[in-house]
Amino acid sequence: MSYDPDLTIETSRRRARGAVSNTSGRFEKLERTETHDGWDIEEERMQFRTQLSFESAKSIITRNSSPDLGFDRSINPYRGCEHGCVYCFARPTHAYLGYSPGLDFETRLIAKPNAAELLEKELRNHRYAVAPIAIGTNTDPYQPIEKSQRIMRECLEVLRDFKHPVGIVTKGTLIERDLDILRDMASEGLVKVGVSVTSLDLRVSRLMEPRAPSPDRRLRMIERLSSEGIPVRLMVSPVVPGLTDHEVERIIGAGAAAGAKAVSWIMLRLPLEVSELFQEWLATHFPDRAHKVMSLIREMHGGQTYSAEWGKRMRGEGTYAQMIAHRVAIAMRRTGLPKELPPLRCDLFERPLSAGDQLSLF
Repeated sequence: MSYDPDLTIETSRRRARGAVSNTSGRFEKLERTETHDGWDIEEERMQFRTQLSFESAKSIITRNSSPDLGFDRSINPYRGCEHGCVYCFARPTHAYLGYSPGLDFETRLIAKPNAAELLEKELRNHRYAVAPIAIGTNTDPYQPIEKSQRIMRECLEVLRDFKHPVGIVTKGTLIERDLDILRDMASEGLVKVGVSVTSLDLRVSRLMEPRAPSPDRRLRMIERLSSEGIPVRLMVSPVVPGLTDHEVERIIGAGAAAGAKAVSWIMLRLPLEVSELFQEWLATHFPDRAHKVMSLIREMHGGQTYSAEWGKRMRGEGTYAQMIAHRVAIAMRRTGLPKELPPLRCDLFERPLSAGDQLSLF
């Protein structure tokens, strides 16, 4: 890909956003272009502001059989994410909706207000077999709109009532609002939380994850959760070659000091439209490092910017990938952090009585 500055949106219109363009998704038949209507009238060019719409979902638990993942089911209360992380591998999912994986992904958000209702219905199905549910593996359940929508909290209330195990991945400090639920679930071994820290450099973090909490605030979130007895895994994710890779040891050390009980890491992934979006971002904000970063990425994927091959897509291959894995392993031994938290309990699962059940009369 060659960087085309004509495709980028003016800085004033994408303030505090991650992507620098809003190009067409792969399912759109026509390329998005701006043309003049022929009238000699100056038109106001609006900022990309957050828009929220609603979807009446038909089901809420999504299944997967990927050998790269440690779970087989997940819940996503929202489509799109206002945090705006430019590297987010979930961006291409917006293309299925006819939106751009670029600025649309972080400004045109979709909430599923009936998520908790569907979750309860699915858990009450007599054929349902319990196993940990993952939340936040696609888009962040504690992104800013959760403050008003409260969909994640409603889902947590259902999981608590059913004594169902759940693993949460987030950058959002709004999770602290739900400490009352999480504390009770943690006491029974029903919850664990993964908090991702990509960089401790405030400037890099702000450019790369413009509306996510600062690195220091995330570390304080780890400290708060840990102090409440909630097991937290530090996620050094993603490691960006040539940009954040030098911080691996510092991030792991800071996470351990904050109270994290385990650590994991993932190399930068650039599937589908994310590759072009990330390269545009690099050329805009770090033009002096762009060639080095992309050279290292291609080195790990056989000359391509990404390989989706199972067992390799999360870490890459080759000398550089092995070096990062070795450095992480040394840092883990130094801090005493394992790569996994204790397994969640599945034996406590029970279906509570609902209105109309016979026993509820007594």
